[in-house]
Amino acid sequence: MLRYAGIIKNDIANAPGVCVSVFLQGCPHHCPDCFNPETWDFNGGKLFTEDTMNEIINSINANEIMRNLCILGGEPLCLDNDVLTYHIVKKVKETYPDIKIYIWTGYLYEELINSVSHFPKDILSMADYLIDGPFIKEQKDLTLKMRGSKNQRVINLTKTKENGIIYIEKD
Repeated sequence: MLRYAGIIKNDIANAPGVCVSVFLQGCPHHCPDCFNPETWDFNGGKLFTEDTMNEIINSINANEIMRNLCILGGEPLCLDNDVLTYHIVKKVKETYPDIKIYIWTGYLYEELINSVSHFPKDILSMADYLIDGPFIKEQKDLTLKMRGSKNQRVINLTKTKENGIIYIEKD
């Protein structure tokens, strides 16, 4: 059963501009001082249905105001959630080809592109930005954009695909 923790329809805190933020349910990392420990339990949250997908799609362009999409967690790219993340990203990109999609993960980009599962690679091929790496309490820095600790990176996936090297955004 695919589950999510919640949806914020007019989020201005997680990424540039106004976004629809979808928080998936379940995380294997359990980082100390995690921002969303309530999303750790894979059996928590709510069941993701076709109505949930429609809510996301309709919220992106509500009142004719285009929003970006953020997918957070929990852990969107773990084996229990990567199928749901793939379907969300695919449906959103089909509906809104020019949308910017941001995904947060505790995994490193290098781990994801070398994964035996094809879903992380397919997701990254459609997404625009990846915020990678586990939250590390000792490296916490609230002044950083889109991340909570200094080890985490904001990877511009569009430029990475174009150049063939990992393009890390600078603050």
